[in-house]
Amino acid sequence: MNLLVLTATDGSYNSVRPEAEIYISLLKFGYNITIMTEEASAYATRFRENGIRIIDAHYKKKISPKTIKNIREAIREHSIDVVFATNSKAISNANIACLGMDVKLVTYRGTTGGLYRHDPSAYLNALNPRVDGVICVSEAVTKRVKKQIFDKSKKVETIYKGHELSWYNTQSMNLEEFGTKNSNFNVAFVANVRPHKGLSYLLQAAKKLARYEDIHIILIGQNISQEPYVSEIKNSGMQERIHLTGYRNDAPQIIASCSVLVQASTRKEGLSRVILEALAAKTPVIASAIEGNAEIIEDGFNGFIVPIKDADAIAQKIIELHDAPQKLAELSQNCAYTLETKMAHKTTVEKFDKFFREII
Repeated sequence: MNLLVLTATDGSYNSVRPEAEIYISLLKFGYNITIMTEEASAYATRFRENGIRIIDAHYKKKISPKTIKNIREAIREHSIDVVFATNSKAISNANIACLGMDVKLVTYRGTTGGLYRHDPSAYLNALNPRVDGVICVSEAVTKRVKKQIFDKSKKVETIYKGHELSWYNTQSMNLEEFGTKNSNFNVAFVANVRPHKGLSYLLQAAKKLARYEDIHIILIGQNISQEPYVSEIKNSGMQERIHLTGYRNDAPQIIASCSVLVQASTRKEGLSRVILEALAAKTPVIASAIEGNAEIIEDGFNGFIVPIKDADAIAQKIIELHDAPQKLAELSQNCAYTLETKMAHKTTVEKFDKFFREII
């Protein structure tokens, strides 16, 4: 099968890997693969080493005549059977490029929000009649897409973006550079913060944690040193024990060094990568009850599910694990199970192969 992938791989190596390794593994199923992506991206060298053809592409506009022209040329030159577009700008250009061409178009959907019948831009995405199939990152996303599409014959399916434990450097690191010790009960939070990431609820929970002198909170990511977060940290009662790292390439190692990860999102998450990174590091997760989180975290097995926007519940679960080290150790030992079963990379690749073959 000849597969053309339209994707952006200019993120960090760790963030790109779960998707990029799918294409490398599909080679073993007899695929001939061409990828239109950034030629200088982190994964370009590994693609070339494995015999994957790369066409330089930068997805900057929803409708780019140059990109559309290049997609059509690639389809013709390489006798493409399936085009797989993975981000919104790649998808909108692919919808136009594939018009009148004997090729199947499959798109990727990674979030529950932003796809509505009343929104004209949705018809440049998965709702476009030219789209033959949609691969969704979680059951929550699949449910949302199926609810919005008119053509019920369109193939829409959940395929988790699989992982392998061997991909992760989960060795702990010295946390003293952030102002805490590894022997403390360290709570990690990772996000490029926007309101729906729920940081405010963790900072409200901090007020109930202040009396525990060994509890520290490590905030990893961008956009945290701004209001309302600066004031919430100041008023938390544990300002000196809340540590901001900024953006870090070594976030997985920081997570591995912490006792627990909090993921407090209020909406829009399809399947949180940081939760999977935490599980790979054997760090239990306290996650809000949005649909995607509930597909990864089994309450009381590898973490806890708490109500959305509930600071008291977050604080309660942190205290529970702080006071019960045996329970914390039990959850930690269970973390790898999810990645080794339904979130396994091998399973993901097999399902991708099945999806593509069925659609043609």
